[in-house]
Amino acid sequence: MPAQIIQTNPAPFKPVALNSITLDIIENALRNARAEMDAVLFRTAMSPGIREQHDAFPMIANHEGKMVVGQFGSFIYGFIAGYEGTIEEGDVFLTNDPYSVNGAVSHLNDWLTMMPIFKDGRIVSWAAMFGHMTDNGGKVPGSLPTDAAQIFEEGLQIPPVKIFRKGELNTELFSLLVRNVRMPHWNRADFDAIIAALRLAERRVHEMIGRFGVDEYIAAMQEMLARNHSAMSTIIKMVIPEKAQSFEDYIDDDGVGMGPYKIACKMWREGDKAVFDFAGTDPQSISSVNFLLNEEMFKMFLGAFFINLFDPQILFNDGFYDLVEVRIPEATILKPLRPAALSCRTHLLGRIFDIMGGVLGQGAPEALNAAGFSDSPHLMYSGYDKNGEWYQLFQIGFGGVPGRPVGDGPDGHSMWPAFTNVPNEYLEAYFPMRIVEYSSIPDSGGAGKHRGGNGVCTAYEFLADGQISIHDDRWLTYPWGVNGGAPGARSTKLLKRKDGTQEWLPSKCDRVKVTDGDILYFNTWGGGGWGDPLQRDAALVAADVKRGLVTREGARRYGVVIAADGSVDEKATLALRARIAAERPEPQLFERGGTIEELRARCKEETHLEPPKAPVFAKRYQRKAAA
Repeated sequence: MPAQIIQTNPAPFKPVALNSITLDIIENALRNARAEMDAVLFRTAMSPGIREQHDAFPMIANHEGKMVVGQFGSFIYGFIAGYEGTIEEGDVFLTNDPYSVNGAVSHLNDWLTMMPIFKDGRIVSWAAMFGHMTDNGGKVPGSLPTDAAQIFEEGLQIPPVKIFRKGELNTELFSLLVRNVRMPHWNRADFDAIIAALRLAERRVHEMIGRFGVDEYIAAMQEMLARNHSAMSTIIKMVIPEKAQSFEDYIDDDGVGMGPYKIACKMWREGDKAVFDFAGTDPQSISSVNFLLNEEMFKMFLGAFFINLFDPQILFNDGFYDLVEVRIPEATILKPLRPAALSCRTHLLGRIFDIMGGVLGQGAPEALNAAGFSDSPHLMYSGYDKNGEWYQLFQIGFGGVPGRPVGDGPDGHSMWPAFTNVPNEYLEAYFPMRIVEYSSIPDSGGAGKHRGGNGVCTAYEFLADGQISIHDDRWLTYPWGVNGGAPGARSTKLLKRKDGTQEWLPSKCDRVKVTDGDILYFNTWGGGGWGDPLQRDAALVAADVKRGLVTREGARRYGVVIAADGSVDEKATLALRARIAAERPEPQLFERGGTIEELRARCKEETHLEPPKAPVFAKRYQRKAAA
């Protein structure tokens, strides 16, 4: 039963014709309001994950709940359809439960708020914001246990509730929520900052309506959605063929010793509609790597991918969603059944971008991207400092963006363009740690005509006894190269103890005890290369060597010999390139660095870690996924 929306003014909005100037002013005002929401949040939040890294996503939607400006797509329409209660002026809704909103948020740390914006008794817009809370309770600090078997182990589950009712905060409920987290002052501050961002959006919407009129405002939002629909329709017809194309990729393991897990996708076009079918994807995991992929979220990923690739001037919104059909079988790792654990979902979430690149690019290899930094690796560090105060860090690492048709992949970048790093000075000022090294990892980007971006080495020296958790991937499989480009380097995690011993850590682990003086080398992976490395301008290779991004030995992967003075040895380079071209196998469209069986066989030698065992799936999920 859908929610009951209480509006004291039943009058419908009147259709009006807008001139282009008014439309542009309203569009840019909405874009600015979205940016202001971010600014308010980042300046008033306390946790470094939101304040410094910007792990939060704002949205302003139309009166029906369709996102007009934002980043993560709209979840409001689904919320309205499933919420059993009233929606009134002054209400603000809070949830973090992926299963209550069909994956609109993907794990319990993301606290999602939604607020209807009323004007003269009618809903004229919605504002929404969610941010990653550093802690949400559960069995480990940070609330992201790698070995969780059910979502109950991951902390508080908040179904959609009215956290504000007619403008009044439900203080008893909120006190209950923050009582169950390890950093209540951070959760309070971050929540207040999120609400302040919603209030800012409401104020800006009222100002626009006051200037142009409510019917004009509604009409402008509808036109912005229609323009997106038109642009995306053209791109879909241009890019997606009627003949089906398929692609598969993997996440390496599940944190409890099993893997890899396969994601399969088939794509084709039926008339004006693009169809993406994930049949053949592995059944849901018994561990926490499952990702409840909301169909609308996938459409959002697709829209962002298309717009960035073909025309960044297109306003990204929900206008095109009826042009895409997404089919995800239940009981798979992309559509797990409750109460499956979800806390390690970031690896599958990121791998969706590689899947999109692989399936979309086969029909047009010249437009194909390599695989890149398709993840948000996490480090959690917690304990009591020397003053007896509890500290708790959640940080997202950066890596190499893939080589692309238009050029090299950036070094040390984030999967999400809006994310920023936590400054090392901030870490050293507020946590018992010292950053010993923070550098690009030479040669970690895959060789190609366009080089893949390098990963990042961050060496953390711990200055207090505590424990760490790590979430990462691409330690077994490689970020693949394309069109003859080489794969990027894998990730590694090396813990050097104060006593001189060292330990290679798995990419997913919890409760690793560290002591004062231990150093963790947290190395992220590089992006795959694009195109034949022998076609790269030798002068660019020499420049990369000079900048420390490629070593002299690494330059030979491009067939380039660097002289003692740093210049290109032209004669030796011509000879080396001729020899490599004569000896190498035929370049592949996708270069994965070996089959899964080959990677398993070489795993111990190359990674210092035992290969994961083949996944074991519950029979009931196998049957349901196959059906």
